[in-house]
Amino acid sequence: MTTYAALLRGINVGGTKRVPMPELREVLAELGHTGIATHLQSGNAVFRSDSEDEQALAAALEQALHERFGFTVDCLVRDAAYLAAVADACPFPAAELEGKQLHVTYVDRPLDASRFADLDAEAFLPEEFRLGDRCVYLYAPDGLGRSKLAVELSRPRHVKGLVATSRNWNTVVKLVELTRD
Repeated sequence: MTTYAALLRGINVGGTKRVPMPELREVLAELGHTGIATHLQSGNAVFRSDSEDEQALAAALEQALHERFGFTVDCLVRDAAYLAAVADACPFPAAELEGKQLHVTYVDRPLDASRFADLDAEAFLPEEFRLGDRCVYLYAPDGLGRSKLAVELSRPRHVKGLVATSRNWNTVVKLVELTRD
């Protein structure tokens, strides 16, 4: 069995796309997963599965959520080892920062740096970003809500065609803890 985290995009924000966590746990159980737990109300679930196909797990969860709630929810599924590797590879001094200052945006496929070639990173200092293989690390000293760089990074020219969902560093660390065997 492999332990995974499901990262749901854009639920329970501003009263739209309501997915209560007890119902998310039910959906995961109906899909045959075990060891299910949720974290916060923003679409973080941990579960165990015999499957080793993250994309198939995400697609099945998206379909089940659509059937249950009647709307589309983009989902990413990442295994425990990947989540730990993302945390370990953080290019910023995470231990010295507040959780609201550091974010990881997980994406559904490896990132090509050419997507960001036209971005004048110096114009956004002291905010900074770094690319991982299927993630973007963002340092936003004033938090995500005030980040001009976060707005720029989310523009279609940078993320067109990608499924992406962000988590603050506190949630990144908690998901690593929850997926440890």
